[in-house]
Amino acid sequence: MIVEEQRFLHEDLERLEQGISDRALDEPRQLRDRLARDHQVSGFLNRIQTQSQRLLDIYKDADGVRKREIQTISTGDPFDEFYKQLDDIKDFHRRYPNEPVENLERAYKKGVGDVETMISEIDNMFTGEEAYGRFLDLTTLHEDYLNLPGVKRLSYLQYLDVFDIFTPPQCPIKRAEKNSDQYFNYLGNLASYLERFLKRTQPLENSDKLFKEIDGEFGNAWDKGEVPGWGAEPAQSGSTASGEGIWCADCEKEFKNENVYRNHLTGKKHLRAAELRKEHASNGQTNGEKPKVGGSNILRLKERAIAEREFRVQKLTDTLSQRRNDTRVNVERKQGMTERERQMELDALFANSAEPAMQGGGIHDDDDSDAEERIYNPLKLPLAWDGKPIPYWLYKLHGLGVEFPCEICGNFVYMGRRAFDKHFNEARHIYGLKCLGITNTTLFREITGIEDALKLWDKIQRDKKKEKTVTENVVQMEDAEGNVMPEKVYHEYVLFALALLPFLGP
Repeated sequence: MIVEEQRFLHEDLERLEQGISDRALDEPRQLRDRLARDHQVSGFLNRIQTQSQRLLDIYKDADGVRKREIQTISTGDPFDEFYKQLDDIKDFHRRYPNEPVENLERAYKKGVGDVETMISEIDNMFTGEEAYGRFLDLTTLHEDYLNLPGVKRLSYLQYLDVFDIFTPPQCPIKRAEKNSDQYFNYLGNLASYLERFLKRTQPLENSDKLFKEIDGEFGNAWDKGEVPGWGAEPAQSGSTASGEGIWCADCEKEFKNENVYRNHLTGKKHLRAAELRKEHASNGQTNGEKPKVGGSNILRLKERAIAEREFRVQKLTDTLSQRRNDTRVNVERKQGMTERERQMELDALFANSAEPAMQGGGIHDDDDSDAEERIYNPLKLPLAWDGKPIPYWLYKLHGLGVEFPCEICGNFVYMGRRAFDKHFNEARHIYGLKCLGITNTTLFREITGIEDALKLWDKIQRDKKKEKTVTENVVQMEDAEGNVMPEKVYHEYVLFALALLPFLGP
């Protein structure tokens, strides 16, 4: 039966190629449908590799079974061999009467049922936050990061900017503290998520080849001591003067003032950190040294595993840089949405998910189907809650093409008058005014320059002091009739009375 199995494998390979070519001709409109098609094609390619390997093993004929079967068919009576194989087939089906027969013609044929099954798998493959692979979902990892010892509390939006940075000052975790199991598990979960996300969103890419290249780059960088944050540490304490301040290598902290830096050198915290750093360096734990026996060897191996995971996270994040930027924009967009807009977006997402995908299993024949496959946005208009560009007349009506920069907000540019007027009551602008020492923010509307704000604040302070001084210096006078009035008014009243005396007579 080896020859029959060989024929079956050749037919299976041809059917798989035909199934892939049929699906390659179709370009689905929805992202979910494209992912379903790509995952289905990826499964076909994996089956081609498996069947090809089986076929190669048959052609190699290491045990000589194929050669003996061909010799038996060619030299003996062909009918005897035919009836012998027929009896074997009948005996098999007698023992397994309900065994289904695999129909290769229908196995890989494109059908609605197969597509719906694959789409349901895609729905279970992604979370709602990921939106079928458009965005990253790092909410759980963000919570794990906040639970690490020694980290600063960051918002989810800030975490998206720094989750792949493992060197100070962005990363507050010191090198000695990275050897904890909690940090090691956090890095493993982060790297594992990025790997799985890459495989789910790009099933046709050779992800294993990418992972091997990352491992090779890390090995070379580790041997040369070029892994960021894991280079050779000098045994003595040291400090580095930069343009902004002085960096203490022992405490891994930057000081703006030189006097503060000198005073902290005699503190217990600095002395303890310097002693630990000397012990760490005395073990000879440099990237170029061979591993030693004992605890230093185990510590060095653990540092290499941690550095490898950090390096892998950085490389995978570079590969998914566009998804990362889209995630940041999506988070900012959702923060500015009302509850009603979020609910409308969720309803629209469910409505799109309920639509039947790739109806009929063929190519769309509509003339305008190509224009609907991707969003046409040459003017770079802002996107509405449904992910489509807003109308151009609405864009012009709200003046969204006019830029309003605000120096107090860190030169942030607001698009449109409405967003510009609204930002004066937002936390960003209020925080910028407080950094300038301005407490009464209600009087600084329409003021965006730092110099103008400081001048106005100084004028307000001077006016308050002047008013206070004038109020304190008011002298009250009382006339003969008991009327109380300011001194200036009293003198004017006296002069006026004196001026009227000649006309009043005796």
